[in-house]
Amino acid sequence: MDKKILLIEDDPTFAKIVTAFLNKKGYEVSTAPNLQSGEKSLSSEKYDLLLLDYRLPDGIGIDLIAKMGVHFPNLPVVIITSFDDVRTAVKSIQSGAFEYIIKPINPDELLLVIESALTKKTQPKTQVSATPPNKTAFIKGESPIAKKLYEYVDLVAPTEMSVMIIGESGTGKEHIARSIHNQSKRSDGPFIAVDCGVLSKELAASELFGHAKGSFTGALQDKVGVLEKANGGTLFLDEIGNLGYDVQIKLLRTLQERTIEPVGSGKSIPIDIRLISATNENLLQEIGAGNFREDIYHRINEFKIQMPALRERGADLELFIQYFVEQSNNELDRSVKRLSPEIIEVFKKYDWPGNLRELRNVIKRSVLLSKNDEIGIDLLPEEMISRAHKSNPNNLKLVQETNERELILNALVQTRYNKTKAARLLNIDRKTLYSKMEKYQLD
Repeated sequence: MDKKILLIEDDPTFAKIVTAFLNKKGYEVSTAPNLQSGEKSLSSEKYDLLLLDYRLPDGIGIDLIAKMGVHFPNLPVVIITSFDDVRTAVKSIQSGAFEYIIKPINPDELLLVIESALTKKTQPKTQVSATPPNKTAFIKGESPIAKKLYEYVDLVAPTEMSVMIIGESGTGKEHIARSIHNQSKRSDGPFIAVDCGVLSKELAASELFGHAKGSFTGALQDKVGVLEKANGGTLFLDEIGNLGYDVQIKLLRTLQERTIEPVGSGKSIPIDIRLISATNENLLQEIGAGNFREDIYHRINEFKIQMPALRERGADLELFIQYFVEQSNNELDRSVKRLSPEIIEVFKKYDWPGNLRELRNVIKRSVLLSKNDEIGIDLLPEEMISRAHKSNPNNLKLVQETNERELILNALVQTRYNKTKAARLLNIDRKTLYSKMEKYQLD
């Protein structure tokens, strides 16, 4: 039976192209032009995957993801976005999307992401970590800022202090939380991570504290909350600023009294947990706006760790590049050995709004599309190169190669890849055209 995909996309031409391509690959695709009609389709039909354009006429995709958390918690979502929306696309991942891909979409990349989303075993949003102590798949880095970061981890890990991790999306906050747990006296206990950004207001209290059967509509049986599951270990609350005011009050009482009361149960359960929380918001501003309680802020902020953005990590960038290249080679069965010097130059100038997650995605896409053991600059999104130009306009070689590739590609498109006509249009011989097509991987 074909897998069913819902594509919510307001560009009818793009929707037709994607639909035709996926139909040929054995997928059954339905389309919707906006969020409202997409919601109706989700309510009336069962789908295996949702392809969701980030910007739509009646809202943004992240709004629908928030609603789906309650009604369709196990439906994988892939966000389709333009390059300029990468920063917000990363927020979509935080809100529960499986992955994002950037327009113009490469067919191989689209298939890879869809297959990964459909074959990856669906995991609940709250997980007990199976990572053994000191075995986290991550590299620390060697820059001064990285060394200072892990000095703080080593310092606070053996204590029982509550830790607040602050940093942009994609900087590795959960990895640091796991590192603290793995080096703590609780390392043999559970590590449970909860993304508060995907908890609906209606279900947040039940998810955290549990509930008794019959305590509200839909409570068909008793539920153990994550606070009780984390007993004897560490609870990591990511994006804690998203918790509602009433849940904040219950959490504060839990931390002070070391007991929980499941919703509708009327009984207290003793617990012993260490709390690590994280946010990319300014909670002091949220306190001033009346959205976050000052008393719980001080309770969870006994020790603060600031996560550095990727653009601040200097020489660590090349370490992460090599790590993600090796990781992508293993996942995609490729044998890429290096990135061209031009790409490294672009990476150093780029500001990486999505941090490590964006770097991983860019490298994985480039490894997938590369046809030899070196990734060329032609595989990067044009917008990324353009930003590098703006910050380093004197890199003549980079500008020349980018312009040359674009001219050749335009000529090939105009002549429908008739190489004789394309060479004539470019005023070069066919041998030169073949050589440059191979260089820029345009064949």
